[in-house]
Amino acid sequence: MSHATPRWSGMTALFATALLCLPTASADNAPSDWTLTRADGGEFSLSDNRGEKTTLVLFWATWCPYCKALMPHLESLVLEHSEDEFEIVAITIGEDGDPAGFLKNKGYDFTLLPDGEEVAGLYGIRGTPGVLIFNRDSQLVFDLRKQPSQTLNTEGMKRRDVAARRAPFWAAQIRRALDDAL
Repeated sequence: MSHATPRWSGMTALFATALLCLPTASADNAPSDWTLTRADGGEFSLSDNRGEKTTLVLFWATWCPYCKALMPHLESLVLEHSEDEFEIVAITIGEDGDPAGFLKNKGYDFTLLPDGEEVAGLYGIRGTPGVLIFNRDSQLVFDLRKQPSQTLNTEGMKRRDVAARRAPFWAAQIRRALDDAL
């Protein structure tokens, strides 16, 4: 697939993140396979893991405070599970930074797939972070957008502080779904 990377302004990035909370197209009817080019130049297909391992797909961007707050929790999942049973695929959308450098500097062991707008569109993902979990049969078993939301008083809080408060709640939901999928 060929992709063009859009350059998003700060306001557009805020708007894109806010869209995560809006109802989107159903991911239930999305295709069970797609292919993207890895950051290292190779190809990754969701079906590569079929019959082998559970795949967590993170739609993210380096500018997203919610992604930054959630990623350490996701890395802990990588550390807890064998690479033979579980993989995190980090698909960038709306990216204008250096995702490979970001992941390397933070020490995250995720498979990086840049320019994932087309795949995000398949699942109705319009903002970051988007988290989907596919079981060993490449069936979608978890969509973060469909999970109960958390009621927080965030008045006067900076976005990074709101993100830091939401991330553990999201991580707990993801962990439960992953345990069920494994």
